[in-house]
Amino acid sequence: MKMNLPNKITIIRIILAIIMIIILLIPWYDLGIKFTTFYINGVTVNLKYIITGVIFLIGSISDFIDGYIARSRNIVTDFGKVADAIADKILVNGLLIILAYDRLIPVLIPVVIITRDIIVDSCKMLSGSKGKVVAASKLGKLKTICMMVGVTLLLFGNIPFAFVSIPLDMILILIATILSVISGCQYFYNTKPYLLSTAEKS
Repeated sequence: MKMNLPNKITIIRIILAIIMIIILLIPWYDLGIKFTTFYINGVTVNLKYIITGVIFLIGSISDFIDGYIARSRNIVTDFGKVADAIADKILVNGLLIILAYDRLIPVLIPVVIITRDIIVDSCKMLSGSKGKVVAASKLGKLKTICMMVGVTLLLFGNIPFAFVSIPLDMILILIATILSVISGCQYFYNTKPYLLSTAEKS
């Protein structure tokens, strides 16, 4: 199968996301490898998280680029939709789980985000079986932007906002979590007619 440009970018994002997860999961200290820690005006930033932040930022930007190209050129494919969803889950959800394990964010955040994604994906599957496609809401897109910016800031030590004691990274991540719940409820409400019709026939 010959892949178009957006699909190639999506595949690259999946590879980057996997590399990012591997970097965070490898027990470097046990292997005798210690990442440099930088101290900038009282803010501590570990090189491992800086590398992760760069990869995450590239992956986040590529997410918008491949989507824009696919829509503008009208070359959206079923493979692209599936691969894009996989890339997003690995890039964001996988990272959130590890950040929670490292105690950089509350465990509740990945629990809420992942639960919401499972519910929304299930709604998409059922509505899709009816031949109905419910477009992503503006709140969902805003949630994605807040999460990506917030996580990027977190990985870079919340610089420069840490210098003025503004936890913008956590503020944006919490806003994204709240928006994920609201947009998830909104999506469920919009697909409810298709879900009810499915339930009546079962």
